Amino acid sequence: MLTTDIMDATKDMVMDVTKDIVANIPPDTSITLLEFFKLGGWAMWPLLIFSIATISLIIERVIFIFSHNLSMKIIHKKVLAYIKNNDFDGAREYCKNFHKKTVGASIILEGLRMAELGEHRMEKAIEAEAAERINHLESGFNFLIALGSIAPITGFLGTVSGMISAFKSIANAADVNAQLVAGGIFEALITTAFGLSIAIVAITGYNIFSHFVDKFTADVEQVGSDVITSILVRDKKI
Repeated sequence: MLTTDIMDATKDMVMDVTKDIVANIPPDTSITLLEFFKLGGWAMWPLLIFSIATISLIIERVIFIFSHNLSMKIIHKKVLAYIKNNDFDGAREYCKNFHKKTVGASIILEGLRMAELGEHRMEKAIEAEAAERINHLESGFNFLIALGSIAPITGFLGTVSGMISAFKSIANAADVNAQLVAGGIFEALITTAFGLSIAIVAITGYNIFSHFVDKFTADVEQVGSDVITSILVRDKKI
């Protein structure tokens, strides 16, 4: 019975506070981004730095990845055709001509250069070159993950700091009303919203870039395996 009375009293209090908040909201109030920034307090400055770093990294990776052709389809067909015709020099020359335009061409070229030394050396050459190229493609990915983790934590810290200030103001106020409570909470939650927004952008960018790199890695492995197999089959026939 006592628990029910407490719940009913709490419900009535929440309803009254909500009505007061709604009644005190101006009908056509709009807040600019700069005003949001000022309301967020000190935590908005590191969040601003994180947002600039995130956008800069994403733009740089977009330019880098899309300026390097990651397609392996044409290389796959051309190199295998040269090998079937016993034209190793033609296959090497083809890869050499396209190694600056296509990342995969330089990887297969390293393997073809080791063709005379056997399957094992070809495999090692392709793996080493692929690892180096993929490492360049993945440059900056760790920073995106770090920003995606640090930004929301910073936002939460700003919110906690803002809540402390809000409750301090409430404790020092002679007359506590719903508008004072809602205003303090509103300002405190701004940093959380900004931190989560940065995290969403950073993690989304990371996942998209990782998808492209993972697909390229799988294609390189497939082409490398097919090239080595074709050479082994040719050698057995000879």
